[in-house]
Amino acid sequence: MKLSMSEELLLLMLDDERGVLREGAGLAGDYALSGALLAELALAGRIDSDPAKVWVANPAPTGDELQDEVLARIAADAFEHDTRYWIETLGTDADGFRDTLLKGLVAKGVLRAESGRFLWVFAERRYPAVSGKEEREVKARVLGVLFDDEIPDPRDSLLIGLCRAAGLFALILAPAELERVQPRIEQVSNLEELNRSLTDAIREIYARISRYAPI
Repeated sequence: MKLSMSEELLLLMLDDERGVLREGAGLAGDYALSGALLAELALAGRIDSDPAKVWVANPAPTGDELQDEVLARIAADAFEHDTRYWIETLGTDADGFRDTLLKGLVAKGVLRAESGRFLWVFAERRYPAVSGKEEREVKARVLGVLFDDEIPDPRDSLLIGLCRAAGLFALILAPAELERVQPRIEQVSNLEELNRSLTDAIREIYARISRYAPI
């Protein structure tokens, strides 16, 4: 079963026991979802970018509902905008994106909806990794990259960079574990130029909004 990067990112934001988003996976998580959608479009060759703008390189649909929605929005915009603009703009629609992603995960049999919660269907919570390796849940796959010295594929590197930008590792790792793998997180996150662009934009947007948020 192939899951999108945005689906995997959302699963990492989900509290396994309560079936709701983890406390702390707020605005930064919204922007990380936007970044995941842009990252997958870039990996699929549908968009390209430079420091000044994002543009459509191939308008052909991907077959993914949310990715195609974002692709169409970029194609229809008459002005040139950079990565930061699109992450912030798409972030305003994060509630709708999450609803679509959660419904998709239910349809795929990964989650079940129950009394306003989204719970794992199987206790082991296993599904095939996109890379085709042995079946491991996304958290196990991500941690496998962090506790290994091998160079990850670009997709896993991007996912780890987005988790870092959203502050998710502090929510899913014990403090001692996080301290141990922090250098590896930084190393993996900086492997891809696209990763640096996306995560820098997310961090800058979140820092600016947090600065002016009411206390």
